[in-house]
Amino acid sequence: MLAKVEKAFKELLTCLQTAKMYGTMHPMFQKSLDKAYAAFEDVLAQRQEMVIGIVGDELAFEKEILFDLGKLLRSAILYLKERNIERLAFYSGLSKEELGKFVGLLAGPKEDFKTDPQVLLVHIGVQNISIGKLKVDGRKENDILAGNQLELYNSSMDRVSQVLSSVLNSEKIDPLGLKFSLNNIIDSLGTQRQELLKLATVKRYDAEIYVHMLNVSIFAMYFASRLGFEKNDILDIGVAALFHDIGKLYISRKTLHKPDKLSEQEFNRIKSHTVLGAEFMFEYVDSLGILPVVVSFEHHLKYDSSGYPRMPLLRKQHIVSSIVAICDVYDALSQRRGYKQDYSPDVVYNIMNKDRGSAFDPELLDKFFRFMGFWPVGSVVALNDGSIALVKDENESDIRRPKVEIVFPKDKRRLVDLIQDNSLSIERYLNPWKEGREYLQLA
Repeated sequence: MLAKVEKAFKELLTCLQTAKMYGTMHPMFQKSLDKAYAAFEDVLAQRQEMVIGIVGDELAFEKEILFDLGKLLRSAILYLKERNIERLAFYSGLSKEELGKFVGLLAGPKEDFKTDPQVLLVHIGVQNISIGKLKVDGRKENDILAGNQLELYNSSMDRVSQVLSSVLNSEKIDPLGLKFSLNNIIDSLGTQRQELLKLATVKRYDAEIYVHMLNVSIFAMYFASRLGFEKNDILDIGVAALFHDIGKLYISRKTLHKPDKLSEQEFNRIKSHTVLGAEFMFEYVDSLGILPVVVSFEHHLKYDSSGYPRMPLLRKQHIVSSIVAICDVYDALSQRRGYKQDYSPDVVYNIMNKDRGSAFDPELLDKFFRFMGFWPVGSVVALNDGSIALVKDENESDIRRPKVEIVFPKDKRRLVDLIQDNSLSIERYLNPWKEGREYLQLA
């Protein structure tokens, strides 16, 4: 019975992923719904109800904790928890129409679940499913949102690690599951942008390439959304960005992290990662499309085609490759590395702007910093009056004067828009892992 329950729940989530990707009127959804309903019929033919609970980060059925299933479906668990669902009960008499309506409801925006989720089911005429609401603890709303974003980031990191390892081992991957995880990030970028971007820009110490690839994917999707790309295209850009450095995973870490100057042979080996990556991604064109191949090959080509790999004929970089190239360098410079000095945001900005028109499309680069800001969200900064503040949001009309929250001294704590208050300005950036560390706790 346990195996049948696990199958039914997995088919339900596959159906949800399909609804998110294609909508509930698409033939792919109807096919997925048929499989899910058949799995539920198999369970409910032998019992009156099937109840799945979410306990922490794990799934539970009766007295059994489904550890393996919970690990595999962590992003889906987070998706349900964000909609105040920790208990799902399916009863004998469940119809395929009811299951379809339920999945359609789940595929909608999480803002719809601010009310009691069971009320939503009753409203759409679903009688043989009940869903439970999470109990709200005493934490502040901002703490809850920040915790959700950290959980989303970490669960996405798990998914990324699994998929990249599968590609390197020439194994099959779950493209729908991968896109489902990235789709969750897109949804969060629309509603909780500051918390998610803060994780990618300020608080990540890990220098692993996996982390870099996820960060670049997050930045690229945010950038593409602000540029006006459609959601399906944003998702494809996120996938392509995620695999941009897949070839580099084949390069020795010793070479990548070598503190001394690289030999010509070592440098050429590193440069070969673009061709290697394209070759890897050719094997997954049927499931992921051609864009990951293009971006893997081109992201170091440069705007003026002076980069690598060298081409016999001048080749203009694809716009998605240009987007990923900007996000790639931005994250590489922003993240702390053991083999180079830390760069503050103003230094990152100056370095990248030296290459506008050569390495980077100048129009895209200007827009990137207008959207991301000169001082990224979450930056710890010292103001000219001696106070310490955290950057809370950007001002696109003047990227050097964001909205900040003064956190020290405590008696001066307040929100300040530096465009509105000309008496205050940012004097310097405080490294969040050194002198700025204590102030991050005051966020």
